[in-house]
Amino acid sequence: MATDKGITHIALGITKPDQTQKFYETFARMSVIHSRADKNSGKKVLWMSDLTRPFVIVLIEMEKVSFPLGGWGHLGVGCESRAEVDRLLSLAQTENWQTSGPFDAGHPVGYWGIIQGPDGHNLELAYGQEVGLTVLEAQNTG
Repeated sequence: MATDKGITHIALGITKPDQTQKFYETFARMSVIHSRADKNSGKKVLWMSDLTRPFVIVLIEMEKVSFPLGGWGHLGVGCESRAEVDRLLSLAQTENWQTSGPFDAGHPVGYWGIIQGPDGHNLELAYGQEVGLTVLEAQNTG
């Protein structure tokens, strides 16, 4: 059995599990890798991952979300191209999700936009951010 190291997850409260699952499947290319009903409350708990690294979003059903990831708080997803950012923002608008952008912030922030999900959690879609490259450089310089 592998031992987890480093940051492994973020947990978010949600009120609409089915709608939230579809949202992250559509806009973040994630899938459910674990689900269960809480033994005490019967509420759903979903683990979703994009399967690119050992990291999951834990979605916990509750009556009310008191502190959504709003304002500058968000989950960030890297996209393959500017066109993919545009496509997903357009799809979100078609599906009546609140969006912001796209914005071109130049290096190192890149081209990005925000979609507000079912419970007010912000999802950033971006192209041209160099998070992976910056992490590799930091690993190599030590």
